[in-house]
Amino acid sequence: MTNFEQILQMGQQVQARMNELQTELEGRSISGSAGGGMVTATADGRGKIREIKIDPSVAAGDVEMLEDLVLAAISAAQDRATRAYEVEMQKLAGGLPLPFPLPDLT
Repeated sequence: MTNFEQILQMGQQVQARMNELQTELEGRSISGSAGGGMVTATADGRGKIREIKIDPSVAAGDVEMLEDLVLAAISAAQDRATRAYEVEMQKLAGGLPLPFPLPDLT
């Protein structure tokens, strides 16, 4: 029974750290840009877009190009946020692949 209690306790500790990590990631700002910085998207550490900045010189130009730049900047910011999340999760897991299968407890 002691091993099972230890597994439960470790699970609770991991869950508490994951909650802390998610709160921490929400407070981060991660930016991605396109068009040489003409369009910049900023996301939080969980990938939610918080801000878009567009150089005024682009706004007067080709709308299709602007749409492509906005999409590219958003994708870049979200990709960087995903990588940051994965790095933090690997640190939390201590190198273990997550999710990992639980041992057979029967």
